[in-house]
Amino acid sequence: MKHGNSLPLDRCPHCNVAKPHLKLHYGFENDNDRQTSKRRWGNYQCSICGGVTLAVASAVGHDRSGLAYGDIEQLWPSSQTVHESIPERARLFLEQAIASIHAPAGAVMLTGSSVDAMLKEKGLKEGNLFGRIKLAAEKQLITEEMAAWAHEIRLDANDQRHSDEAAALPNEADAQKAIDFATALAQFLFVLPARVARGRGKPT
Repeated sequence: MKHGNSLPLDRCPHCNVAKPHLKLHYGFENDNDRQTSKRRWGNYQCSICGGVTLAVASAVGHDRSGLAYGDIEQLWPSSQTVHESIPERARLFLEQAIASIHAPAGAVMLTGSSVDAMLKEKGLKEGNLFGRIKLAAEKQLITEEMAAWAHEIRLDANDQRHSDEAAALPNEADAQKAIDFATALAQFLFVLPARVARGRGKPT
């Protein structure tokens, strides 16, 4: 992927809309103080949410128009991804939650389903979601702080599932907090153990 009039990402890193139109807002070239690291920077603005994504590519030589730049090396912010070491069912729920954050109530329910699937993968199948999170802490699968964190966010979404008229619908900030928790939980339960196993040369 190279710099151009638009940035062809699958999803906007800010609003997660699919196939966004990220138009080049402005770009510039610079170098370091030793003149050894010529780079081209571009700011691309989403036509939906207005969020700006910064992209950078390094010079790789010259062409007829001057310096030639290679593929884009980094993006800020980067798109949120779900690690492949997370079990499939939990991973798919979390991917769908991230993709639907613009519909917060649905995103929270999907995140709760992802957490539910993670806990079941670890053999925690009895009781409600928060009870099983507490049990995970007692078994030292997660920290006590993580268990407390779960009670501070809209995660179980029972008020939505049972159509509780008194419960306010979650907003996008609520959905992002739930996704952040699920991502951290996945790190503890699956991602970090997989990295340790790979580092020690053991199969995951």
